[in-house]
Amino acid sequence: MTLYLSEADVDQLLTMPDTLRIVEDVFRAWGEGNAINHPRRRVRVPQGFLHVMEAALVEENVMGLKTYATVTGGATFIVQLFDSATGKLIAVIDADRLGQMRTGAASGVAAKHLARENARTVGIIGTGYQAETQLEAVCAVVPIEQVRAFSRTIENRERFAQTMSERLGVKVDAAVSNADIVIAITTARDPVFQGDWLKSGACVLAAGSNNVLRREIDSTTLERAHRVVVDDLDQAKTECGELMAAVERGKVRWEGIHELRQVLAGHVSGRDSAHEITVFESQGVALEDVAVAKRLVDLAREDEIGTTVRSA
Repeated sequence: MTLYLSEADVDQLLTMPDTLRIVEDVFRAWGEGNAINHPRRRVRVPQGFLHVMEAALVEENVMGLKTYATVTGGATFIVQLFDSATGKLIAVIDADRLGQMRTGAASGVAAKHLARENARTVGIIGTGYQAETQLEAVCAVVPIEQVRAFSRTIENRERFAQTMSERLGVKVDAAVSNADIVIAITTARDPVFQGDWLKSGACVLAAGSNNVLRREIDSTTLERAHRVVVDDLDQAKTECGELMAAVERGKVRWEGIHELRQVLAGHVSGRDSAHEITVFESQGVALEDVAVAKRLVDLAREDEIGTTVRSA
Protein backbone atom coordinates (compact mmCIF):
# COMPACT_ATOMS: atom_id res chain seq x y z
CA MET A 1 0.00 0.00 0.00
CA THR A 2 1.21 3.47 -0.90
CA LEU A 3 0.51 6.61 1.10
CA TYR A 4 -0.48 9.82 -0.66
CA LEU A 5 -0.02 13.12 1.19
CA SER A 6 -1.53 16.31 -0.20
CA GLU A 7 -0.24 19.84 0.31
CA ALA A 8 -2.83 20.27 3.06
CA ASP A 9 -1.59 17.09 4.78
CA VAL A 10 2.02 18.31 4.65
CA ASP A 11 1.06 21.71 6.02
CA GLN A 12 -0.80 20.05 8.88
CA LEU A 13 2.04 17.69 9.82
CA LEU A 14 5.24 19.65 9.31
CA THR A 15 6.64 22.18 11.80
CA MET A 16 9.80 24.25 11.50
CA PRO A 17 11.48 22.88 14.66
CA ASP A 18 10.97 19.34 13.35
CA THR A 19 12.23 20.28 9.89
CA LEU A 20 15.33 21.94 11.32
CA ARG A 21 16.19 18.80 13.29
CA ILE A 22 15.65 16.56 10.27
CA VAL A 23 17.77 18.69 7.94
CA GLU A 24 20.58 19.02 10.47
CA ASP A 25 20.57 15.27 11.13
CA VAL A 26 20.63 14.34 7.45
CA PHE A 27 23.55 16.64 6.64
CA ARG A 28 25.45 15.12 9.55
CA ALA A 29 24.59 11.61 8.32
CA TRP A 30 25.79 12.58 4.86
CA GLY A 31 29.05 13.89 6.31
CA GLU A 32 29.52 10.59 8.13
CA GLY A 33 28.98 8.57 4.94
CA ASN A 34 25.47 7.34 5.75
CA ALA A 35 23.57 9.09 2.98
CA ILE A 36 23.77 9.43 -0.78
CA ASN A 37 22.85 12.50 -2.83
CA HIS A 38 22.83 13.12 -6.58
CA PRO A 39 22.91 16.64 -8.05
CA ARG A 40 19.83 17.97 -9.80
CA ARG A 41 19.29 17.23 -13.50
CA ARG A 42 17.09 19.27 -15.81
CA VAL A 43 15.22 18.57 -19.03
CA ARG A 44 14.47 21.69 -21.03
CA VAL A 45 11.35 21.99 -23.16
CA PRO A 46 10.05 25.05 -25.03
CA GLN A 47 7.66 25.94 -22.21
CA GLY A 48 10.01 25.33 -19.24
CA PHE A 49 11.89 22.59 -17.40
CA LEU A 50 11.53 19.18 -15.76
CA HIS A 51 13.84 18.88 -12.73
CA VAL A 52 14.89 15.57 -11.12
CA MET A 53 16.77 15.03 -7.82
CA GLU A 54 17.58 11.69 -6.12
CA ALA A 55 18.92 10.65 -2.71
CA ALA A 56 19.02 7.75 -0.25
CA LEU A 57 19.19 7.39 3.53
CA VAL A 58 21.35 4.31 3.92
CA GLU A 59 20.66 3.38 7.55
CA GLU A 60 16.92 4.05 7.26
CA ASN A 61 16.46 1.92 4.13
CA VAL A 62 14.70 4.65 2.18
CA MET A 63 15.47 6.25 -1.15
CA GLY A 64 13.54 8.68 -3.23
CA LEU A 65 13.40 11.46 -5.72
CA LYS A 66 11.83 14.82 -6.14
CA THR A 67 10.55 15.71 -9.57
CA TYR A 68 9.10 19.06 -10.42
CA ALA A 69 7.97 20.87 -13.53
CA THR A 70 8.35 24.62 -13.90
CA VAL A 71 6.58 26.08 -16.89
CA THR A 72 5.23 29.46 -17.83
CA GLY A 73 2.48 30.21 -15.37
CA GLY A 74 3.04 27.47 -12.81
CA ALA A 75 4.96 24.66 -11.12
CA THR A 76 4.22 21.18 -9.73
CA PHE A 77 6.38 19.43 -7.09
CA ILE A 78 6.24 15.71 -6.20
CA VAL A 79 8.38 13.51 -3.93
CA GLN A 80 8.32 9.72 -4.37
CA LEU A 81 9.68 7.63 -1.49
CA PHE A 82 10.76 3.98 -1.86
CA ASP A 83 11.79 1.19 0.49
CA SER A 84 15.39 0.51 -0.53
CA ALA A 85 15.24 -3.09 0.76
CA THR A 86 12.10 -4.17 -1.13
CA GLY A 87 11.84 -1.54 -3.87
CA LYS A 88 8.22 -0.87 -2.92
CA LEU A 89 6.76 2.60 -3.34
CA ILE A 90 6.14 3.93 0.18
CA ALA A 91 4.63 7.30 -0.53
CA VAL A 92 3.83 10.00 -3.05
CA ILE A 93 3.88 13.47 -1.52
CA ASP A 94 2.90 16.87 -2.90
CA ALA A 95 6.07 18.83 -2.25
CA ASP A 96 5.60 22.58 -2.67
CA ARG A 97 5.20 23.27 1.05
CA LEU A 98 7.77 20.57 1.83
CA GLY A 99 10.29 22.37 -0.39
CA GLN A 100 9.57 25.75 1.18
CA MET A 101 10.11 24.33 4.67
CA ARG A 102 13.29 22.39 3.95
CA THR A 103 14.84 25.33 2.07
CA GLY A 104 14.24 27.55 5.07
CA ALA A 105 15.53 24.89 7.43
CA ALA A 106 18.80 24.53 5.50
CA SER A 107 19.48 28.24 5.99
CA GLY A 108 18.56 27.90 9.65
CA VAL A 109 21.01 25.03 10.13
CA ALA A 110 23.71 27.01 8.35
CA ALA A 111 23.05 30.07 10.51
CA LYS A 112 23.29 27.93 13.65
CA HIS A 113 26.80 26.82 12.71
CA LEU A 114 28.15 29.77 10.68
CA ALA A 115 26.78 32.88 12.42
CA ARG A 116 28.64 34.32 15.38
CA GLU A 117 27.29 33.56 18.84
CA ASN A 118 26.14 37.11 19.59
CA ALA A 119 24.24 37.61 16.32
CA ARG A 120 21.01 39.46 17.08
CA THR A 121 19.91 41.19 13.87
CA VAL A 122 18.83 39.85 10.48
CA GLY A 123 18.57 41.67 7.18
CA ILE A 124 16.48 39.84 4.59
CA ILE A 125 16.38 40.84 0.94
CA GLY A 126 13.33 39.39 -0.78
CA THR A 127 9.90 39.08 0.83
CA GLY A 128 8.18 36.46 -1.31
CA TYR A 129 6.93 32.92 -0.71
CA GLN A 130 10.30 31.45 0.29
CA ALA A 131 11.30 34.38 2.49
CA GLU A 132 8.87 33.51 5.29
CA THR A 133 10.41 30.14 6.11
CA GLN A 134 13.94 31.53 5.71
CA LEU A 135 13.27 34.04 8.45
CA GLU A 136 11.27 31.60 10.57
CA ALA A 137 14.10 29.07 10.53
CA VAL A 138 16.84 31.56 11.38
CA CYS A 139 14.80 33.02 14.25
CA ALA A 140 14.24 29.49 15.58
CA VAL A 141 17.97 28.83 16.04
CA VAL A 142 19.42 32.29 16.70
CA PRO A 143 18.06 34.65 19.41
CA ILE A 144 17.17 37.38 16.92
CA GLU A 145 15.96 40.68 18.38
CA GLN A 146 15.36 42.68 15.23
CA VAL A 147 14.72 41.97 11.55
CA ARG A 148 15.11 44.40 8.67
CA ALA A 149 13.40 43.40 5.42
CA PHE A 150 13.66 44.80 1.93
CA SER A 151 12.04 44.23 -1.44
CA ARG A 152 11.64 46.51 -4.45
CA THR A 153 7.89 46.73 -3.88
CA ILE A 154 6.91 48.83 -0.88
CA GLU A 155 3.61 47.02 -0.38
CA ASN A 156 5.31 43.62 -0.34
CA ARG A 157 7.91 44.52 2.27
CA GLU A 158 5.39 46.25 4.51
CA ARG A 159 3.06 43.24 4.32
CA PHE A 160 5.96 40.91 5.06
CA ALA A 161 7.08 43.04 8.00
CA GLN A 162 3.64 43.02 9.56
CA THR A 163 3.00 39.31 8.95
CA MET A 164 6.34 38.13 10.28
CA SER A 165 6.32 40.49 13.27
CA GLU A 166 3.03 38.96 14.38
CA ARG A 167 4.14 35.39 13.66
CA LEU A 168 7.57 35.48 15.26
CA GLY A 169 7.13 38.03 18.01
CA VAL A 170 10.20 39.89 16.70
CA LYS A 171 10.18 43.44 15.41
CA VAL A 172 10.47 43.41 11.62
CA ASP A 173 11.25 46.75 9.95
CA ALA A 174 10.95 47.41 6.22
CA ALA A 175 14.63 48.24 5.70
CA VAL A 176 18.07 46.54 5.63
CA SER A 177 21.25 47.86 7.23
CA ASN A 178 24.12 46.76 9.50
CA ALA A 179 22.80 43.21 10.01
CA ASP A 180 24.61 40.32 11.74
CA ILE A 181 22.93 37.84 9.39
CA VAL A 182 21.98 38.72 5.80
CA ILE A 183 19.52 36.50 3.92
CA ALA A 184 19.21 36.85 0.14
CA ILE A 185 16.13 35.05 -1.17
CA THR A 186 15.35 36.49 -4.59
CA THR A 187 15.33 35.50 -8.25
CA ALA A 188 17.69 38.34 -9.16
CA ARG A 189 20.09 38.07 -12.10
CA ASP A 190 22.31 40.79 -10.63
CA PRO A 191 23.61 41.16 -7.06
CA VAL A 192 21.07 42.62 -4.64
CA PHE A 193 23.63 44.10 -2.24
CA GLN A 194 27.31 45.02 -2.19
CA GLY A 195 29.90 43.11 -0.23
CA ASP A 196 31.37 46.38 1.03
CA TRP A 197 28.16 46.89 3.04
CA LEU A 198 28.77 43.83 5.22
CA LYS A 199 29.84 44.40 8.81
CA SER A 200 32.69 42.47 10.37
CA GLY A 201 31.54 39.00 11.47
CA ALA A 202 28.45 38.93 9.24
CA CYS A 203 26.93 35.65 8.05
CA VAL A 204 25.42 35.67 4.54
CA LEU A 205 22.77 33.12 3.57
CA ALA A 206 22.27 33.12 -0.20
CA ALA A 207 19.26 30.88 -0.84
CA GLY A 208 17.43 32.23 -3.87
CA SER A 209 19.68 31.26 -6.77
CA ASN A 210 20.16 27.81 -8.28
CA ASN A 211 20.71 28.93 -11.84
CA VAL A 212 23.93 29.79 -13.63
CA LEU A 213 22.41 33.08 -14.82
CA ARG A 214 21.46 34.34 -11.35
CA ARG A 215 23.74 36.24 -8.96
CA GLU A 216 22.28 37.44 -5.68
CA ILE A 217 25.61 38.28 -4.05
CA ASP A 218 28.62 39.99 -5.61
CA SER A 219 32.26 38.98 -5.92
CA THR A 220 33.27 41.36 -3.14
CA THR A 221 31.14 39.37 -0.70
CA LEU A 222 32.89 36.16 -1.70
CA GLU A 223 36.34 37.78 -1.63
CA ARG A 224 35.72 39.12 1.90
CA ALA A 225 34.42 35.78 3.15
CA HIS A 226 36.74 33.74 5.36
CA ARG A 227 34.54 30.66 4.95
CA VAL A 228 32.31 29.80 1.98
CA VAL A 229 30.05 26.78 2.50
CA VAL A 230 27.71 25.10 0.02
CA ASP A 231 25.11 22.38 0.45
CA ASP A 232 26.67 20.27 -2.35
CA LEU A 233 29.88 21.17 -4.16
CA ASP A 234 29.15 19.12 -7.29
CA GLN A 235 25.79 20.82 -7.69
CA ALA A 236 27.25 24.27 -6.98
CA LYS A 237 29.74 23.79 -9.80
CA THR A 238 26.88 23.59 -12.31
CA GLU A 239 24.21 25.83 -10.74
CA CYS A 240 25.69 28.50 -8.46
CA GLY A 241 26.03 31.55 -10.70
CA GLU A 242 27.82 33.64 -8.07
CA LEU A 243 30.52 31.06 -7.39
CA MET A 244 30.92 30.04 -11.02
CA ALA A 245 31.50 33.67 -12.03
CA ALA A 246 33.92 34.28 -9.13
CA VAL A 247 35.92 31.13 -9.90
CA GLU A 248 36.10 32.02 -13.58
CA ARG A 249 37.58 35.42 -12.70
CA GLY A 250 40.07 33.89 -10.27
CA LYS A 251 38.47 35.50 -7.19
CA VAL A 252 37.57 32.18 -5.54
CA ARG A 253 38.88 28.62 -5.85
CA TRP A 254 36.64 25.56 -5.69
CA GLU A 255 39.29 23.88 -3.52
CA GLY A 256 38.73 26.51 -0.84
CA ILE A 257 34.97 25.96 -0.60
CA HIS A 258 33.51 23.57 1.97
CA GLU A 259 30.24 21.66 2.28
CA LEU A 260 27.69 21.94 5.07
CA ARG A 261 27.95 18.20 5.72
CA GLN A 262 31.66 18.69 6.55
CA VAL A 263 30.76 21.31 9.13
CA LEU A 264 28.02 19.16 10.67
CA ALA A 265 30.26 16.08 10.83
CA GLY A 266 33.00 18.09 12.55
CA HIS A 267 35.52 17.94 9.71
CA VAL A 268 35.52 21.73 9.18
CA SER A 269 34.72 24.57 11.59
CA GLY A 270 31.90 26.94 10.77
CA ARG A 271 33.98 29.93 11.78
CA ASP A 272 37.21 30.49 13.68
CA SER A 273 36.52 33.94 15.13
CA ALA A 274 33.71 36.44 15.70
CA HIS A 275 35.25 38.78 13.13
CA GLU A 276 35.09 36.41 10.15
CA ILE A 277 32.54 36.81 7.37
CA THR A 278 30.88 33.53 6.43
CA VAL A 279 28.75 32.67 3.39
CA PHE A 280 26.33 29.80 2.83
CA GLU A 281 25.31 29.12 -0.77
CA SER A 282 22.13 27.03 -0.81
CA GLN A 283 21.08 25.38 -4.04
CA GLY A 284 18.75 22.83 -2.42
CA VAL A 285 19.56 19.10 -2.41
CA ALA A 286 17.48 15.95 -2.73
CA LEU A 287 18.57 14.60 0.66
CA GLU A 288 16.60 17.36 2.35
CA ASP A 289 13.46 16.34 0.45
CA VAL A 290 13.87 12.62 1.10
CA ALA A 291 14.63 13.04 4.80
CA VAL A 292 11.67 15.35 5.35
CA ALA A 293 9.45 13.02 3.31
CA LYS A 294 10.45 10.08 5.51
CA ARG A 295 9.51 12.04 8.61
CA LEU A 296 6.18 13.05 7.07
CA VAL A 297 5.33 9.41 6.39
CA ASP A 298 6.10 8.47 10.00
CA LEU A 299 3.97 11.31 11.33
CA ALA A 300 1.11 10.58 8.93
CA ARG A 301 0.97 6.95 10.01
CA GLU A 302 0.95 7.92 13.68
CA ASP A 303 -1.87 10.42 13.19
CA GLU A 304 -3.70 8.46 10.45
CA ILE A 305 -3.45 11.33 8.00
CA GLY A 306 -3.33 10.98 4.21
CA THR A 307 -4.82 8.63 1.66
CA THR A 308 -3.75 5.01 1.24
CA VAL A 309 -3.83 3.59 -2.28
CA ARG A 310 -3.13 0.10 -3.51
CA SER A 311 0.10 -0.14 -5.49
CA ALA A 312 1.14 -2.80 -7.97
